[in-house]
Amino acid sequence: MSQIKPFRAFRPKVELASEVASVPYDVINTKEARQMAQGKPHSFLHVGRPEINLPEGVDEHSDEVYAAGVNALNQFIKDGILFQENKPCFYVYQQRMGDHVQAGLVCLCSVREYENDLIKKHEYTRKDKEDDRTRHVTEQGANAEPVFLTYPAIPYIDNLVNKVREAKPAYSITTPDEIGHTIWVIGDESIIYSLTNLFSGIPALYIADGHHRTAAAIRYGQARRTTAGEGASGDEPFEFFMAVVFPHNQLKIMDYNRVVKDLNGLSKDHFLEKIKEKFNIIPNSTRTPQSQHSFGMYMDGKWQTLTAKQGTWDSNDHVKSLDVSILQDNLLQPILGINDPRTDTRIDFVGGIRGMEELEKRVNDGAAVAFALFPTSLTELMAVSDAGQIMPPKSTWFEPKLRSGLLVRVYES
Repeated sequence: MSQIKPFRAFRPKVELASEVASVPYDVINTKEARQMAQGKPHSFLHVGRPEINLPEGVDEHSDEVYAAGVNALNQFIKDGILFQENKPCFYVYQQRMGDHVQAGLVCLCSVREYENDLIKKHEYTRKDKEDDRTRHVTEQGANAEPVFLTYPAIPYIDNLVNKVREAKPAYSITTPDEIGHTIWVIGDESIIYSLTNLFSGIPALYIADGHHRTAAAIRYGQARRTTAGEGASGDEPFEFFMAVVFPHNQLKIMDYNRVVKDLNGLSKDHFLEKIKEKFNIIPNSTRTPQSQHSFGMYMDGKWQTLTAKQGTWDSNDHVKSLDVSILQDNLLQPILGINDPRTDTRIDFVGGIRGMEELEKRVNDGAAVAFALFPTSLTELMAVSDAGQIMPPKSTWFEPKLRSGLLVRVYES
């Protein structure tokens, strides 16, 4: 089953929603955050990236930075920039990017279900990032930004959500990247009951994006559970975390591409000869891969298509048959010497939202070669998660990104 709960969100005044809404903390660096929040005192970046409230050069993991995040959130609430819902509600969060529309349910999800592998992950987390987010959650006492989950689509849930979307929304804003963000409040107890009951029949949820935010919420809940002791009921606020849960068939995974700085000491001709052992090469082909197991390669101002030869991957292994694995196992590691893409500084990753032009630019500016990949599918993601396996790093790039600050969950409220 999948347990979900309504909650009393803190959310911005209608007239301030577009000013508050910010990009997630993890898609920009400190310098970019300072620039984006300059002259914008209501931007939620002051909470999610609180180092911008302090002088340049401050260590973003210092005590004063975490304290600044607490102060910023408390000030937003004190000043009425954020107000709290008067009763527990669900929320529908719709995003529109061009012709693509997706609508998810904002709710609380269970820490214990994550522990019991009923909320499934597909990638490893880094301890330093986990530690950072855990401290933010602990000191703020809040889920400042939601986790992004998905589930196999259920028509009955779709129908209920679509019915809610017929009403007037609480917010409807368009952010500078021309993405529409619309939120409806679900306060009707009969709809809340129906959605809760329908989700209880879903065997598992899947983390699409936000593994570090999830891990932070889990660690916070576990720590609070330890201090609560044997008298805890299991229904305490710390046993749940905020998430937006989308049906799988509405989500858009984009390609996550690779750029390598050098050819590992190989001449270009030798490099191409080695590739031919595992891939068929078609010169001057389209730069965007058209199907699984094919790759665009940009080098020397030219695009070529690489198609993996049969037998170069294990079709029975959910991870080894991913395109990111095929490229890593047959080219990046054996030919270019990229043994650990998670830590190797010779490789960089470019989200598909930046387009093929960004790959061309990187190579034209000095990198040796770029590879464009066919996007991983939601079916592949769920199959890997169901098998208890882990995807290679940088396997999925979801768009559009959720905006932060439109819905905030404070634990003890």
